[in-house]
Amino acid sequence: KTSVNNNQSHTPPSPFTPTTRRKSTTGCGPTQTLNFFSIYKTTPHTKIHKMKFSALFLATLATPSLAFAPSRTASSPAVLSAATLEAPDADKIEAAAAAPAEESQMNVEKDWEVNGFVKDSDRVMPGRYNDKANSIAIPFLPRPTALDGSHAGDYGFDPLGFSEKFDLYSMQESEIRHARLAMLAVVGWPMSELLAPSWMLQDGCAPSVLNGVNPLSFVGIIGALGALGYFEIQTALRSNEETPMGKLHKKDMSAIWKFGVAGDYNWDPLNLYSSCGDDYKGRKGLRDVEVSHGRMAMLGITYFAFWEALTGHPIVENNMLFHPNALFPLLVGGYLAWSQIYEVGPLNEYPIEIRYTNEGEMKLNRLKKGLEETMEQSSESSAKVKAVLDDLDSKYDIYEKVGSAPKKLIDSVRSTYKYW
Repeated sequence: KTSVNNNQSHTPPSPFTPTTRRKSTTGCGPTQTLNFFSIYKTTPHTKIHKMKFSALFLATLATPSLAFAPSRTASSPAVLSAATLEAPDADKIEAAAAAPAEESQMNVEKDWEVNGFVKDSDRVMPGRYNDKANSIAIPFLPRPTALDGSHAGDYGFDPLGFSEKFDLYSMQESEIRHARLAMLAVVGWPMSELLAPSWMLQDGCAPSVLNGVNPLSFVGIIGALGALGYFEIQTALRSNEETPMGKLHKKDMSAIWKFGVAGDYNWDPLNLYSSCGDDYKGRKGLRDVEVSHGRMAMLGITYFAFWEALTGHPIVENNMLFHPNALFPLLVGGYLAWSQIYEVGPLNEYPIEIRYTNEGEMKLNRLKKGLEETMEQSSESSAKVKAVLDDLDSKYDIYEKVGSAPKKLIDSVRSTYKYW
């Protein structure tokens, strides 16, 4: 189509004036520019009819070539004039040509979250233990299908098959609550027996179901259970999807399920949750530590209760951890020295064996070599030393005194721990 402003005068152009016509298409190809000369001397009205016919003829010729042009998502619109049309801007052509390259980059995985998309490298992926047929915790039993290593503390321990029968998230929530209470109790139980007044205890033992309680302790226990029950009611059906930690957990576990992490109360006043790394690996590692400590605490508090019920004595009475003595530091030092040379092999590999550490054998050989050199040096002067010692023994009876020294040392160590 050719638009003509009726308000303008129809002044015929020069017979040899070049006229540029640009045909703009949307989604069909690049802009086509055709130049032709008007060579007819006609009246203004005749000229307009000629130009319309020429434009229609050239558009018909240009259409087949445009059909094979590469497609484009968008192109800048062109304004046509009956007289002279301007040539396209070179900068606009270059920008339009670069558009497909920018569009192709959208297929590249970005480093940020786009519409809920999370890269696999930024979240926990399922199937950590898919290549293991048997459980890690109980190697002679098959691995439960629901326990594939995706969650913190998952070692495939489920001999009764609860993970196959009940909701896994609810059981994780229950476990972490009991674990946290047990960690508090395993500290509070012995502290009460050491520090609490006698009228709050039962023959020196902490009040419990098996030990019994006195009226004052009963009131305190009922109050604590009531507060915990109210907290349970208020938080059992909580939603943590919109909390800061809830959003992190939902992103970390997006490849596993939509529930985030069990036991999430959005509570981290000391900002310790990122101490092992501010990513999904660090957060899962810290949850592993919490669950592991909680499980040991649940076993420990159970041992406390049954031991006191069986013996009738406080747990602190027969335990070296709660009284100053020299035995416990010696045991710790011996374990640290042993662990420098030896280590226990993986528990999921048969047979379980004790083996050298990376530098254990070298350290042991160095220790043996040092002892042999010391013995060789001492043997050379043993005759001289023996002569000197014989002379001292004849004067001061040192052999008998040196021989009795180890026994005196053992007796002094035993005296620091009265229950030994």
